[in-house]
Amino acid sequence: MTRNSVGMTDVARIAADMNRLIEADDRQGGNTSLASAALEKRAAVLALQQKRAGERVRRTLYALAAEFTTIAAWAYIDLRDLGAAQRHLHESSTFAGLSQDPPTAMRVWINMAMLAYQRKNWAEQLAAAQAAEASAAACRDPFFGSMGRVRVALAHATLGDGKAAQRSLGAAQDALHRASDGERPRWTAFYGSAELNHLAAIVFSHNGQHAHAEAMAHRALATIPPEFRRNRALATCQLALAQLRQGEPEQATRTASSVFTIMDGTPLPGRMRTLIGDFHRDLYRLAPSTSYARDWADRMREEWSRA
Repeated sequence: MTRNSVGMTDVARIAADMNRLIEADDRQGGNTSLASAALEKRAAVLALQQKRAGERVRRTLYALAAEFTTIAAWAYIDLRDLGAAQRHLHESSTFAGLSQDPPTAMRVWINMAMLAYQRKNWAEQLAAAQAAEASAAACRDPFFGSMGRVRVALAHATLGDGKAAQRSLGAAQDALHRASDGERPRWTAFYGSAELNHLAAIVFSHNGQHAHAEAMAHRALATIPPEFRRNRALATCQLALAQLRQGEPEQATRTASSVFTIMDGTPLPGRMRTLIGDFHRDLYRLAPSTSYARDWADRMREEWSRA
């Protein structure tokens, strides 16, 4: 291997760098440093494309460029810079297409659906989720099929089509039951029965089925691995909202307060701050003068000051 060529050894080194960034995102969520590091790695990958490489290596490099760009986009979603996130996801879709790698394309579609949800663009959310559901990765592997179908369920729920949401959620659950163990990209590690239950809680919440949402959130929290701290905190937010919307504000406040304990002093990512903000508004609409609401407000001010 000459200095002017690229081989699989170089690819393996870059993939290890990517996994470290994914692990950092799992621990603390998106931030400016993570976005910058991901974009620097993308630039390095694209520079390697100027060297001699075989077709397999070249496609893998494009897949890595897509992954690094998606990590940056995800960081910007957490930072609530949704315009930057959208630009980077569009760039990522180009690299994913050049890579001809189905799981990479699947990740881009899922992230586009999630970003559309954050932007309250419900039609785009559904279109991106349906693209994920119909992707080559989803057609080949029930695991990815489940990922796509649950995103379709979420999209239908936000559009107010509860029956379609229930059908897609059931299909996602069936697909995951059929999925076999196998080697998949590192970014898929978050997804399994625990995350599916967490997303089901969101579907039920949109459908107004708050008791079911609470049950799904409890199931998720029973099995989300401790290392996925952000996922646990997000599921806890859903549990608190479900309890509050069933008329249990005191219990819900205790649950919501535990989000800060789970995050252990780390500033809350943007999506989590939005959920906590939703909880805060609903709590003060339902029980504004209670002692636990006042204690909650004090805790929230303290935690918000860390941002």
